[in-house]
Amino acid sequence: MTWLLVIAGAAIGAPARYLTDRLVQARHDTVFPWGTFTVNIVGSFTLGFLTGAVTAAAVGPNVQLLIGTGFCGALTTYSTLSYETLRLTQTGARFHAIANLAATIIAGIGAFYTSTALTQAIWH
Repeated sequence: MTWLLVIAGAAIGAPARYLTDRLVQARHDTVFPWGTFTVNIVGSFTLGFLTGAVTAAAVGPNVQLLIGTGFCGALTTYSTLSYETLRLTQTGARFHAIANLAATIIAGIGAFYTSTALTQAIWH
């Protein structure tokens, strides 16, 4: 049962990642990887909200497996972040490479923190 929940979440998260990345990137005429940035921040926010909900006992471990491990695991992508940052560096866009790393880390942690604070306001 556990692995089915992870698979079900991933089956939604992986296409959501691809489609979101393509949709967002198509709207920006820049070398900055806005699509990957977007899915990573949305994933961080979602995982933070879920973590807060689990901590508050508002949802159980099965939801955590489905959404946290499955969906967020397939939605977010550290490997693509690494690849795109390296590609930016290799093409001479060093500012964009540094901005990509810094913005992703800062915004990701900020999104996670904000969403866990939101869950505390809702369930505590």
